[in-house]
Amino acid sequence: MKYSILILLAILFYFPTESKAQDLKVNGDRLHSTLMTLSTYGKNDKGGSDRIAYSSHDIEARSYIKELMAKAGMEVSVDFAGNIIGKRQGRNPKMSPIAFGSHIDEVPNGGDYDGPVGTMSAIEVVQVLAENRLYTDHPLEVIIFTNEEGGVVGSRAIVGALSQEALQVVSNAGVTQAEGIKLLGGNPERIPEIKRNPGDIAAFLELHIEQGGNLYNEKLDIGVVEGIVAIEWWEISFKGKANHAGTTPMNMRKDPMLPAAELILEINRIVTSYEGRQVGTVGKIQAFPGAGNVIPGEVMLNLELRDLSSEKIWTIYKEIESKAKELAEKSGTQLDIKHIEVASKPALADPMIREVITNQAEKLGLSTKSLPSGAGHDAQEMARIAPMGMIFIPSKDGISHAPEEFSSKEDIANGANVLLGTILQLDRLLK
Repeated sequence: MKYSILILLAILFYFPTESKAQDLKVNGDRLHSTLMTLSTYGKNDKGGSDRIAYSSHDIEARSYIKELMAKAGMEVSVDFAGNIIGKRQGRNPKMSPIAFGSHIDEVPNGGDYDGPVGTMSAIEVVQVLAENRLYTDHPLEVIIFTNEEGGVVGSRAIVGALSQEALQVVSNAGVTQAEGIKLLGGNPERIPEIKRNPGDIAAFLELHIEQGGNLYNEKLDIGVVEGIVAIEWWEISFKGKANHAGTTPMNMRKDPMLPAAELILEINRIVTSYEGRQVGTVGKIQAFPGAGNVIPGEVMLNLELRDLSSEKIWTIYKEIESKAKELAEKSGTQLDIKHIEVASKPALADPMIREVITNQAEKLGLSTKSLPSGAGHDAQEMARIAPMGMIFIPSKDGISHAPEEFSSKEDIANGANVLLGTILQLDRLLK
């Protein structure tokens, strides 16, 4: 009897009850402190971050990250793609792990919150579990991905989608992806060995700032991501006849700038004529030869369409294409359209995970909004092999990828608490 009581007490001590698990909260002050410490790695005199992937700042910051993960009791390693993996055992080692995390690399002169909020929150979640001696049934994995900003390199490697061609692309740090991965302690030649298959991960979660103004403008706490949009690009060219701008009468010109300008207006009209959150952008336009006193012989523009539905994107494109042909014929110019492969397909969040995120936010008294992610994330790649969910917190004024990027200490803690609650609930639901 005496030993039975001792065993029972030990179980309660090391494996707290479900009610105690639900009362767990992250340490918001500690989380903010670690985030601010991370921001010192690569801080420039403009107030932004130059912690681009493979830079000395990135390498130094990764040492700090590994130190924090070890302090939280994780078994820390670096895989062949340079991803930092922190593992925490579960009560049932036969179960696939629940994985979560983000990235710490930034765009040049970027902000301090972007991926780091998700990274530091993931570590904080495990730290809280360790302090409370709470072990989940599933093993847990915190993944800090390599070079998210330069092409979601680490997550593509994990799902087996990082090609040899991609490894030779030169990064913002001036080295190829392969060379950069070596700097991080990886081995490009052995990357195929880290490929995960469907079922190898029970679920993947990523906490991130919204990088848009929906939550901030509507004064909402948590974004429940419906999915990450597909992105399609086209290069559209109108070819006319270059000629002297002073000696060629207006009625004798074949000026490709005119149909190009009209098409840009038509693109805006067509995209906004559909219901939904789809977006269309012409962010680049070039005139050749590009002189102020020469009627251009060719005008080229880039079209980008984004939406959760690839079918909808192509429906909108077909209408734009039809209008472009009409404008070319009317102006007497030649139309050429080239589709550019960007390998960004839509990734829908798992409905059950979305429901759990919403429920956990509501339990904390936080307001929510379902919305798509208009930016790409590592979660988009991880959705190829596991049920995926994303949690957004507000970005002040919708600013991201800039020194002015900011999310409040309270919003960060809210997001981390939703992440913690979601992991614990998924641990009970996923078998």
